[in-house]
Amino acid sequence: MADLTGTIRENAMAKRYPIMTGILYWCGLAVISSLYITIPILSVIADAFGAPLEQAAWTGSAFSLAYAIGSLWFGPLSDRYGRKPMMLFSLIALSILSPFIGLADSLPILISLRAIQGAAAASFAPAALAYAVEMFPAEKRVTAIGFIISGFLTAGIAGQVFSSYVSHAWGWSSVFYILGGLYSLSAIGLGKMLPRGEAPQRNEHMLSPFKQMASLLLRRPLLLCYLTTTTLLMCFVGMYTALEAYFTRPPYALNAAQMLGVRAAGIIGMLISPVAGRLVARFGTKIVLQAGLCLAAASVTVIGIRPSVALAIMMSVLFVAGISIAIPTLISLIGMLGGEARGAAVTLYTFILFIGATLGPIAALNLLQTGLPVVAFGGLGVVMGMGLAASSFVQPPNRIS
Repeated sequence: MADLTGTIRENAMAKRYPIMTGILYWCGLAVISSLYITIPILSVIADAFGAPLEQAAWTGSAFSLAYAIGSLWFGPLSDRYGRKPMMLFSLIALSILSPFIGLADSLPILISLRAIQGAAAASFAPAALAYAVEMFPAEKRVTAIGFIISGFLTAGIAGQVFSSYVSHAWGWSSVFYILGGLYSLSAIGLGKMLPRGEAPQRNEHMLSPFKQMASLLLRRPLLLCYLTTTTLLMCFVGMYTALEAYFTRPPYALNAAQMLGVRAAGIIGMLISPVAGRLVARFGTKIVLQAGLCLAAASVTVIGIRPSVALAIMMSVLFVAGISIAIPTLISLIGMLGGEARGAAVTLYTFILFIGATLGPIAALNLLQTGLPVVAFGGLGVVMGMGLAASSFVQPPNRIS
């Protein structure tokens, strides 16, 4: 009788796995989209508050900086208070905060609220990934994690497309009003459809992961991986910031609808992300990582050498494809190198990744002040090249190279 009850319970859970995966994918996409929503509307925000574009860029950088710092704390907090409660906290906090951002009546207030929003968003990703590890059986775990990461990556384009369309139709404030509603619906769906998960580990000391992180920075292979990590979102966010700022000016003067098409094309490059695992299995971790970095570095550099709308669209697709290969491959490599401290290693990776995102808009806009596209886009290509160079000195463990 007990065996029959267990079998029924397992069959019931098996039917829920696709729904659980779908919810985690959607919520991850929605949460991380907040990082990218200000990229298409920087000039709109700057005009609304009579501020320079470089100051308006802090509406994105403040979010990513707070996200980076928050990601260090929310992993250990999810151990202590549970994965599902932390994911719900993130979505509920975002649903409350987002509409207030739309009501901001000064740029400093807007930037401050974006920082708080970034801190709240940081609680979702570590809890979601840990939840997938704990709740999915081994044969479904990799697929679930792959979908979650795919949601994070897709957010890079989806967030920009959403923001551009909504802002053009109803104004920049509406972006945050609608986001608040989406987060509320997401919280309801997650609360009802996801099982609670494993019991919290309240015996774990809060400072233990930080001690592990400090020791990880002394490992040369991991340090090189983290140097590469810095370049990924720095160049991704920087490239789209530069595209927006450069091609909306004369002689191109693309309007909002045209820029929407430029950004949407990047989704094509995202399609390669789910097959990154297969590429690694066939060619090895290091080769796939370096191929992605090389593709990204070359394509962003070409935009600056021969700037045109058609070429920028084509190269942006290749650039996004390179980043979409590099990010999951680098996560896998850092996990292998981290060994028993892989949780702390990946948390540190997230922190450094979003520090790069903080620097991206600032770097791109300052490079564009030279008036030479080759300096702006080529400079980002050089940064990617530095990440490529650092990765060449890393040897993956267990001969998986």
